[in-house]
Amino acid sequence: MRTVVFDLDGTLADTSGDLIAAANACFEGMGLEVRLDPDADAGIAVKGGRAMLTAGLERENAFSEELIARWYPELLSVYGEAIDRYTRFYPGALEAVSGLRAAGYKVSICTNKPEGLAQTLMERMGARSHFDALIGADTLPTRKPDPAPYVAAVERAGGAVAQSLLVGDTATDRNTAKAAGVPCILVGFGPDGEAVRDLAPEAMIGHFDELSEAVARLIG
Repeated sequence: MRTVVFDLDGTLADTSGDLIAAANACFEGMGLEVRLDPDADAGIAVKGGRAMLTAGLERENAFSEELIARWYPELLSVYGEAIDRYTRFYPGALEAVSGLRAAGYKVSICTNKPEGLAQTLMERMGARSHFDALIGADTLPTRKPDPAPYVAAVERAGGAVAQSLLVGDTATDRNTAKAAGVPCILVGFGPDGEAVRDLAPEAMIGHFDELSEAVARLIG
């Protein structure tokens, strides 16, 4: 089966608002004045909880591995409690997924968000049933850009790696596709915008309306 694997944060959905809110709650809990900005720091947010904590602590000249280790579980807890307050799917995302399914493709998610949080988010947003499989950061011993999670996302959906591709928004996704030996489509509407063109993906899209044509060109 032909299979399309999607990254989640910054590709299918803009999750930066809820991620940054959780990080800022941690900074408040630490007694620090620093706050991340939902717009300016969206690119940091999609890199994950540790990246957000590191960015804030460095701005306060207060970075330490001990603080990261102490507050990372708290960040995940706070984020999980309000995971869908600000998060929104990008325009046309679910319609594009439904269109691929109707055309006979398998679809799955491969994300570096912890699996439990990814499952919770998709369920709360009423979209988990759109996808045949979901692989998170902790589903396997490794995460993207190691190809193993990608391969699992394809195979658990019932597909074949040789007839698959990855849709993402970052160098991590580009490198995952290279490691797996598959094409990559990068979106130009994620936090890094058109800058992802420099990563030389096999295709780029500026809106999900363009996805089906790009998929058909790359894997039939």
